[in-house]
Amino acid sequence: MRVVTQQEFGGPEVLTVVDAPEPQPLPTEVLVRVEAIGLNPLEARLRAGEFPLLGRPPFVLGWDLSGVVVEARTWRFRPGDEVFGMPLFPRAAGAYAELVSAPALHLTRKPESLSHVEAAALPVVGLTAWQGLVDLGGVREGDRVLVHGGGGGVGHVAVQIAKALGAHVIATAGGSKREFVEGIGADEVIDYTSVDFTEAVRDVDVVLDTIGGDTVERSLGVLRPGGHLVTAVAEEDTALIARYEAAGLRFSGIGVDPDPVALRGLVDLVEQGRLRVHVQETFPFERVVDAHRLLDGGHLQGKLVLTV
Repeated sequence: MRVVTQQEFGGPEVLTVVDAPEPQPLPTEVLVRVEAIGLNPLEARLRAGEFPLLGRPPFVLGWDLSGVVVEARTWRFRPGDEVFGMPLFPRAAGAYAELVSAPALHLTRKPESLSHVEAAALPVVGLTAWQGLVDLGGVREGDRVLVHGGGGGVGHVAVQIAKALGAHVIATAGGSKREFVEGIGADEVIDYTSVDFTEAVRDVDVVLDTIGGDTVERSLGVLRPGGHLVTAVAEEDTALIARYEAAGLRFSGIGVDPDPVALRGLVDLVEQGRLRVHVQETFPFERVVDAHRLLDGGHLQGKLVLTV
């Protein structure tokens, strides 16, 4: 089979397509013929050596995948089943490949209403948003929820999940994404390039942060007493956590993990027509370098996907 690997840290050009042995599934695992692979900003950081999650090269990046089961060493799936998921995170799953062996519990059946491209784009961002809003944030009907980065990968899914939970959803986004973010259900959209969200928002129950930096610190002032900041990018800032706690606020960091219950919850929303992942652009497997150049640029609207 073919995989995308790298022999050193660096820019997108270090990624190369090579031949590799086919993986062999263990008991309770399935072998999946990959149809599409979702790309995530974390993978660009790992490629560049900014984050030591996978150690030193060589390694194969990737977690988001959608495909077809070709061998099943479990009763949960049979050959021919279409599945998707985010296996093994934060351990290496090697999803930038034509074949992937994965625990059956880390996958679920792909709904017919989703293409493989859309399904591959959903797991990391969907599970991050779900775990942040449902499991950590406990968002309920009538809550006021602020989503930072409402047009991005996690953000645009979070807007839809919060809306499905019955929340009043406020999102920050660049002006060029206003129409998109309104179209997926945000009740209010704040153009962060021209408006200071701390002057435009008050009495928020839950803030979901996908931006980091001073956005997290400045969000302290928009929460109601007892409100909750959930962040996907600043979860280890102990000084900031102390400031929130001193103000009588809650602070949680998301360390997303494979979760079959949450994955099934995402599928339910998809099947109800209440959730749709947006794919900005697809690239064939062989153009992974071009895809990573776009990934490095940031400011994406939704997700990027490789097709195999």
